[in-house]
Amino acid sequence: MEIIIKDIKTKNILTKSNLPVSDFSANAYVGCTHACKYCYASFMKRFTNHLEPWGHFVDVKYWPCIRSPKKYAGKEVFLSSVTDPYQPLEAHYKRTRALLEELKGSGVFLSIATKSDLILRDLDLIKTFPNARVSFSINTLDENFKQEMDQAVSIKRRLKAMKIFYEAGINTTCFISPIFPAITDVKTIIKATQDRCNLVWLENLNLRGDYKKTILTWIHKHHSEFDGLYQAIYLKNDRTYWHKLDKEIASFTKKEGFTYLRNDDTKSAPFGKKPVVVNYFFHEQIIPSAKK
Repeated sequence: MEIIIKDIKTKNILTKSNLPVSDFSANAYVGCTHACKYCYASFMKRFTNHLEPWGHFVDVKYWPCIRSPKKYAGKEVFLSSVTDPYQPLEAHYKRTRALLEELKGSGVFLSIATKSDLILRDLDLIKTFPNARVSFSINTLDENFKQEMDQAVSIKRRLKAMKIFYEAGINTTCFISPIFPAITDVKTIIKATQDRCNLVWLENLNLRGDYKKTILTWIHKHHSEFDGLYQAIYLKNDRTYWHKLDKEIASFTKKEGFTYLRNDDTKSAPFGKKPVVVNYFFHEQIIPSAKK
């Protein structure tokens, strides 16, 4: 199916954020061609009048120049909350790069989340921001499962990009998200990334809206042995699995010598030779909108 692309004008690019890790969020695009089956941002279709399936449309944003960027000094700006700032279209449109160039020298604390190694293009620019943080989403080391779930670059390419940023001195995060119950091997991913990140964030698979049915149908088709587990979690609101996993990760991290935090402020996390592991399992405890 052809990707529908259109240019749109927006009044501003920075918006107040209710996320626990940022003051403002910036999304240079609406929609994302990574087409993640589990993407919470698919709710954006309700506000854009797009009839195309999620992953088959992208609106490219253009905004007035940011007035007095330095007024945001000391504030954390997150790229991006409802799209990937380095999805393939960024190679051509360069809207994320345009935003970084506007914010350069402003004194903002920059935080970026991506599934793409296109971010390597902007490494030198990102290095100019104080205490910049870059997060790579990796919820599996199985390329086949990854391909079933998203159309982003391979896990191998993400791991390589993560290593480059880490060695360049950027605060680098491995975002193990979303954790698929009984499928995502959290401990193996932590071991595989411990030499290329400062932080490991853990986030559970949180099913809401249209994609809830999509994921449960996929599980039934490919892993029917997990039907009971997924129905307990996502139809009966049973948290037993997450509490058990929390205990397992706590025991594992203690044995391996990692610091383990639960829903803590990562800005004050004690960086050391091994990454700090942070648990963000229960969204509704830290993000009010997740209760809905």
